[in-house]
Amino acid sequence: MPLPVLSPAEMRRIEAQTFSSGVTADHLMEKVGHRVAQAVAQFVPSQPNVTVYYGKGHNGGDALVAARYLAEAGCHVQLRPQESDPAKLAPLTAAKLYEFQSLERTSFFSLDPRPVVILDGLLGIGATGPLRDDIRALTREINLQRSASNAQVFAIDIPTGLDADTGASDPDCVIADVTVTAGFAKTGLVADSATPFVGRIAVADLPDFRAPATFDAQTATPASLAGLLPRRDFDSHKTQYGRVAIIAGSPGFTGAAILCATGALRAGAGLVTLYATEDIQPILAVAAPPEVMVHPVKSYVEVLEQKHDVLAIGPGLGKARADEILYLVEFAEPPIVLDADALNIVAAHGPDVLARSAGPRLLTPHPGEMLRLFPESKALSRLDTATQFTARFAQSRSPITLLLKGARTIVHQHGLPVSYNTTGHPAMGTGGMGDVLTGVCAALIGQHLLPYDAARLGAWLCGHTAELSRASDSLTALDVAHSLGPSLSHLRSNYL
Repeated sequence: MPLPVLSPAEMRRIEAQTFSSGVTADHLMEKVGHRVAQAVAQFVPSQPNVTVYYGKGHNGGDALVAARYLAEAGCHVQLRPQESDPAKLAPLTAAKLYEFQSLERTSFFSLDPRPVVILDGLLGIGATGPLRDDIRALTREINLQRSASNAQVFAIDIPTGLDADTGASDPDCVIADVTVTAGFAKTGLVADSATPFVGRIAVADLPDFRAPATFDAQTATPASLAGLLPRRDFDSHKTQYGRVAIIAGSPGFTGAAILCATGALRAGAGLVTLYATEDIQPILAVAAPPEVMVHPVKSYVEVLEQKHDVLAIGPGLGKARADEILYLVEFAEPPIVLDADALNIVAAHGPDVLARSAGPRLLTPHPGEMLRLFPESKALSRLDTATQFTARFAQSRSPITLLLKGARTIVHQHGLPVSYNTTGHPAMGTGGMGDVLTGVCAALIGQHLLPYDAARLGAWLCGHTAELSRASDSLTALDVAHSLGPSLSHLRSNYL
């Protein structure tokens, strides 16, 4: 099920259509609040102390429903209202406050050493302009608590102080760790400038909302990705799940090859062969996982003599064999995932070689590599960088897909919607993560996914796996590679 990115105006039209079909605001509020409570349970490992900041409108009502569910689940909950007089609340929000206060087991803030969670339900997507003084005082309070007590802040639909249309932020905008957005992500959430305030996007998909038939952008979530990897038949075998060839590593950079191969294995590849020049083949043969075949070559072009479903080229490769890599980029018929030095080789010799490629190509640059491939990107947003770069290959011999890495990874192929990844964590800011991602994407292509879908799913899997580590700053790329299994399982569950 696709989950498009919509403007606030588009979202309001969908809400109006939903209400006209007989769905009530109370029904939707209950659904949103329940999903917010689920998000807290997903991201916080134990029943936390929860402080709920709620405003007078329906965003505040969503927060109060979430507060009720969390209290019923055993969390200690305290309320921090914008308005102390219930008579000044929207009627439905006032009703949700009464329901919370009527709990048989009303919980209050506790001083026990549980994690601290803050719910930001002050303002919704309809708010624009500078914050009012009473709201500003509360957003400052939220941000101070986040800093002083290491609280996890969950914004409901949008962080208070962020423009839902443009992503412009008030100086005292709430800094959220997770934004649980109702129905569909809003355009402001995926703006480049919004990322530090939005954090992780959790899309609370609501079946009552009907997505538009056409859209320019979408989010990658379990709801939109689960169908890409069907369950395996009991009588299936390894050759059905992809023969992956990896061309990676050079003297002093063999670790990148190992990480790429491990990522491919853990993402479900049927067979993984690591091709290595004779100067590093003995090192890789000892260091590689035992399931990986390490094959010596005099020239990387020899890879074309073997049967493979997909190639991954670049991690730790160096540039000594640029001519061989360019030959593979242009003439190899299987799909290729290009990363690191493979991208630098293409950039140095002109990316027009991609237009002549005999098979699909997936490029996975970080911003620095993107700048070398496409110098114009220095003056562009990430969205414009992705769309303008892929537009250059609209008439290419084979499809060219871009996975532009970053805190909000973007995937694009000309003619398809821009896809924004929703997962990830700052702990991923360490060497080798891109090498693992390259292997994961190659493995998914080997399992019959198109490069566009493999890129979307691969980025989601790696980001979600980092989240499951509970955000340890000691997280390594190998940790992510070895822990992909649960994330694959979560695709078919109720995770956000």
